[in-house]
Amino acid sequence: MTQVLESAHAVGAFTGQHIIAEVTGVKAKRLNDEMLLRDIMVSALAEAGATVLDVTSKRFDPQGVTVLVLLSESHASLHTYPEIGSAFMDVFTCGHRADPEHAARLIADRLKAQVLQLKTIQRGVQ
Repeated sequence: MTQVLESAHAVGAFTGQHIIAEVTGVKAKRLNDEMLLRDIMVSALAEAGATVLDVTSKRFDPQGVTVLVLLSESHASLHTYPEIGSAFMDVFTCGHRADPEHAARLIADRLKAQVLQLKTIQRGVQ
């Protein structure tokens, strides 16, 4: 029984970190490039230990992109505003395998953001 509880704690525990972030100072061209944004999200999340299951995205007319990433650990999203060089980001991972703050920092770095503001919310049972 202890082994089952340890396993659940490591991967499927009712605990997690939710990162809510904003990036500013990003070139409009980068924030309007749907394929680049998908690649940045997937590579950063994988590097941070998350398991990417699916990705969907939508480029809006005349500008802006939304990328949603389904993770084994939960989800991540990016909503861009090229006209002001900014984006909202949300990364939530359950358990302790993935590091959502590291993922958010990697995404901001790969976007070449001048400013990253983030807030970490602890969720579930700590």
